[in-house]
Amino acid sequence: MFRHIVLLRWVDDATDDQKAAVVAGLETLPGAIPEIKKYVIGSDAKVNEGNFDLGVVADFDSADDYLVYRDHPVHLKVVADFIKPIAAGRAAVQFPLG
Repeated sequence: MFRHIVLLRWVDDATDDQKAAVVAGLETLPGAIPEIKKYVIGSDAKVNEGNFDLGVVADFDSADDYLVYRDHPVHLKVVADFIKPIAAGRAAVQFPLG
């Protein structure tokens, strides 16, 4: 198994509708990209100051399957249409499980 984790921070003037559109867009990806084995999206619980605003954890059978997801046109469209317009920061890591 191979895991991808991404954290996103929104610009201060991002609206609730824009944030919801990001989540809605991301939620379409497992249905469009069969290489995704598990996909979890969550907004920060606001327990600690300075955290990112949204986290995504995606699991794949292999690094090659992750690359299919990374470069998939549906994923790239969600990033371009919904994430980039309100993103102030991004952090990511990928690693094998097991």
